[in-house]
Amino acid sequence: MCLIAWNWQPGKGLLLLANRDEFYARPTLPLHRWADGDLLAGKDLQGGGTWLGLGRGGRLAALTNVRDPRQFRADAPTRGTLVADFLRGEMSGPAYLAQLVPQAPAFNPFNLLLFDGERLLGFESQGARTIPLSAGVNAVSNARFNTPWPKLQRLTHALRQRGVPDVVQPQDVLPLLTDTQTASDAQLPDTGVPLATERALSATFIRTPDYGTRACSIVHMRGQQTEFWEQEFGADGVGTLRHQIAIPGG
Repeated sequence: MCLIAWNWQPGKGLLLLANRDEFYARPTLPLHRWADGDLLAGKDLQGGGTWLGLGRGGRLAALTNVRDPRQFRADAPTRGTLVADFLRGEMSGPAYLAQLVPQAPAFNPFNLLLFDGERLLGFESQGARTIPLSAGVNAVSNARFNTPWPKLQRLTHALRQRGVPDVVQPQDVLPLLTDTQTASDAQLPDTGVPLATERALSATFIRTPDYGTRACSIVHMRGQQTEFWEQEFGADGVGTLRHQIAIPGG
């Protein structure tokens, strides 16, 4: 997952939008209910984890990588297991993050977003920093939470305009995630990749020959019901739009 933005209004609901960017060759299962652990999520078949999912009791977790080629280690454990482990468990968000602190350096840099049914928390592995997230619109991409990258600013602006609706129509929301506009060179961050790559990655929806946005996701929590939509994409174009409804309390 490489871009996540959300509007959280305690007592009213949460609307979360996210794009997963990945190599097209990396094997993946789309959104489904896992046989073990009662998760709703896609599955990374290479690492065994996931990038965004729902668990029992209104639990939600999502993850982005931090773009810094200088710190990448090929032998590091997969970060997607952190999402799946939280969703399978029963620990509160603060307790889960407290036990994660000593483990974080073993992974390549990441950001983790957790909702335990009551609290919404962020975690930055660089510095092992837990971030209590206030109500309203926030976001994270491949840098620290709320780093003002152009695509993050465009998406959060759109969320502020929309609010948290009573009903979500995916066809109305997906265009926010399929925006191919790139930033000007003057607006680009310097994350250690070549300029042409930085430019391509500045779009909300990424499309290159080998790498791009593989899934656009919408999560809408309201009352006791949570709906999860995922639009698939591959190197050959658009795939299936999938929809799951979480079991109340489950």
